[in-house]
Amino acid sequence: MRLSIRNRLAGEVVAVEAGEVMGTVRVALGGGLEITAAITLESVRELGLSSGQRVVALVKSTEVAIGLGELPRMSIRNRLPGRITEVEHGAVMTTVQLATAGGDTVTAAITKDAAEDLGLEPGLDAIALIKSTEVSIALT
Repeated sequence: MRLSIRNRLAGEVVAVEAGEVMGTVRVALGGGLEITAAITLESVRELGLSSGQRVVALVKSTEVAIGLGELPRMSIRNRLPGRITEVEHGAVMTTVQLATAGGDTVTAAITKDAAEDLGLEPGLDAIALIKSTEVSIALT
């Protein structure tokens, strides 16, 4: 299978918590980072997810936000710190690549206006922000 999703973060399941309809899956990435996916309980069961399993967390670049500095309290739990390695401006959208502390590359597609307002450029420390409902899980 070939996918158009740019962000493919390999890791190991460290916890699976089931609710009535949805479940959360915590995945350990490199460098002590974690990412949490909120997926349907049906998907948790179909994939047979359990601790210790190798998986890939998938996130569309349009679902990644970029933050700078100390971030205020917010509901977004997936915060992957790193350093911006590339900023490519288009007519209305900008692609930002961030190298995480764990060695992964996370790509964000944000508006050009937002990128310019933040003054994003290679070398800046930043944080990739991803809602857990925007993370999919694939088996390796």
